[in-house]
Amino acid sequence: MEIERAREDALVAGVAGAATVAIALLSSFTGVVSVATLPTLAPLAVYALYLFSRKGGPYGAADTARNWAVAAAVVGAVVPLASAAL
Repeated sequence: MEIERAREDALVAGVAGAATVAIALLSSFTGVVSVATLPTLAPLAVYALYLFSRKGGPYGAADTARNWAVAAAVVGAVVPLASAAL
C-alpha cells in the first residue's frame, strides 16, 4: 500500500469516526437530541462507500479523500439535526 493512499484512508476514517463519536456523545450525555443507533453509524457508512468506490479507476476530479471526508462530516452534522427535527 502506498503511503499517500494510507494517509487518504486515515483522513476519511478519522473524520467518519470522529463524527460518529460526536453524534453518540451528543445523544447520550447532553440530552439535547436523542439519536438511534443506526443513524449514529451513518458517517461510517460514508467511509464504507469511500472504501468500496476506490477499487479501481479512473477516478473523477471530485473523487478525492478530502471530498469524502467533508461528506462524512456533513452527514455527521445532518443526522443530529434530522433527529431533532423528527
